[in-house]
Amino acid sequence: MELICPAGTPAAFEAAVDAGADAVYCGYRDATNARNFPGLNFSYQEMRDAVRYAHARRVHVLVAVNTFPKAGQPELWHRAVDEACDAGADALILADIGLLDYAAKKHPKQRLHISVQAAAANPDAIRFYQQAFGVRRVVLPRVLSVHEIAAVAAATTVETEVFVFGGLCVMAEGRCSLSSYATGKSPNMNGVCSPASHVTYADDGDTMVSRLGAFTINVFRRDEAAAYPTLCKGRFVTSAGEGYLFEDPVSLDAASLLPGLKEAGVTALKIEGRQRGRAYIADVVRSFRQALTDLEAGRPVAASGLKAMSEGQSNTEGAYRKTWR
Repeated sequence: MELICPAGTPAAFEAAVDAGADAVYCGYRDATNARNFPGLNFSYQEMRDAVRYAHARRVHVLVAVNTFPKAGQPELWHRAVDEACDAGADALILADIGLLDYAAKKHPKQRLHISVQAAAANPDAIRFYQQAFGVRRVVLPRVLSVHEIAAVAAATTVETEVFVFGGLCVMAEGRCSLSSYATGKSPNMNGVCSPASHVTYADDGDTMVSRLGAFTINVFRRDEAAAYPTLCKGRFVTSAGEGYLFEDPVSLDAASLLPGLKEAGVTALKIEGRQRGRAYIADVVRSFRQALTDLEAGRPVAASGLKAMSEGQSNTEGAYRKTWR
């Protein structure tokens, strides 16, 4: 299985390559990128330099143009596709149907992958993208169990890529409206979920209150770690009690499931974290590189030991086990 690693800056890109990535995914410094945070990502020239650095070391580059173009204003997204192809990207990661159509027609030899933002989670949807646009790989949403991933892989002929570590987006990627409701900035249109400019923390007696825009997301005791405020990972009070109704503010870690994912026919393992620094990238990539080496050698796969790199210093296997069932 290939190890697909994130990079939000040229320095992080080199760290991922040097730590043992098979491929690095990254994006441009604009609204075409679903991680469009200030101070991150690549200029057109930086992307060209990064591709040269990776190819000199036999590492692939996957360029994410994975937001949805504004109606009637596709020019920025078209240019991103053209620039990535001209730079020598090994694949484009796309979500929008119109953009897939543009890429397939203008760059017919370019390898195309379906972004997780497209939320293609069943064989019929995946076959549509394959037949209409010649897509070669699907990044599966983080909603499927290992058994369901195996069923998808058996029913299609495209490659499958799954997340194994990092931030855990709640259920249906590519369909999020919560952040845009609270802040006016959409993860799927602007590439910004819970923008830092709208986040505040404030002391309130013996508690710490976190807010996103005008919304209180959480209230923490003094002895609790204060997680970053996103609506889907907020704490709610209902008639059933108080708690995290959608998703706990923790990170995905599927290291222990690598043997099952391999048996399921998974092609590639994806690490999340394009907004994270070089130390995170280097440590996580090295850890999973070693896990894959052990797996291929028939040795037991050890726990990742990466809790310090995780949100809330805690991990989950998420939907892969679907313990709520």
